[in-house]
This record gives sequence, C-alpha cells and structure tokens, in this order.
Amino acid sequence: MEHTLMLKRELEMEALGMRIARALPCGGFVALYGDLGAGKTVLCRGAGRALGLDHLSSPTFTIVQEYPTAPPLFHFDAYRLADEDELYAMGYEDYLDRGGLILMEWADRVSGALPKARLDIEIVGSGADPRRVRLTPHGAAYEGLVSEL
Repeated sequence: MEHTLMLKRELEMEALGMRIARALPCGGFVALYGDLGAGKTVLCRGAGRALGLDHLSSPTFTIVQEYPTAPPLFHFDAYRLADEDELYAMGYEDYLDRGGLILMEWADRVSGALPKARLDIEIVGSGADPRRVRLTPHGAAYEGLVSEL
C-alpha cells in the first residue's frame, strides 16, 4: 500500500513531517531517501516542531542528533557511514531499544540495518521544483499511518 504526494512548497514538506510525527507510534522508524536538497531535513524539522523543538539541525557530521522530546527523537544521517557495521558500532541497537522516534536520512546507505516495521519516504525533486513524495509502509501500524495521512 503505497501513497504518493506532490508537494509544491517547503512549508508543505514541513507540515508533512509534523503530521507524520504526530501519527507515529512510540518506537516509530522513518527511513528517508532522496538526493541532496530533496527536503529530507525539512521533513525532519517538521517532525521536530510537532514534538516541541524550535530547532533541528542536520546530523551529517555527528551521524545522530538526540533530542529530549517526549518521546525522544533520534535524527540519524547515514550519508557518511560506509556500511551497517559502522552504524552498529556507534550503538544503533541501543537507540532502537529506547522507544523513541527514529528518523534516518540516507537510509539506503545502511539498508541491511533497517527494521522490518517502518515507513519509507522517498523524495524526488530539488531546488524550486515540486517534490514527489512516495510513502511506503512496512507493517500494519505503518499502513494505518499512511491511511491517516
């Protein structure tokens, strides 16, 4: 059950992130795919706003930013990782066990480490172009989430 949206403005991407964060179950996982400038971090910023954050920055150089929201938000950027082993070496399993929301940019870099139950979001487009956003749920909870959206 896949669903595709066309978003014309950055504010729409941020609003989608807010709606997703509000609908995600505790322990929810979102795998984000898209080229540089597609809007992955904008979507994450919207999710952070829904949880009460004023600012969310890209964790490109730190790999993960942890935010003390309720539930906690773990924002990963796997762009600089060579493989899944590097992700596990930094304590990835501990993040999965903590029951927070995980948003992972560049999830294709560590596809073997992604949980089976998750929401995949592929964003196509950049610059001033509209974005095609494809939502693909994996698991019943995520199918319900996509239906709600």
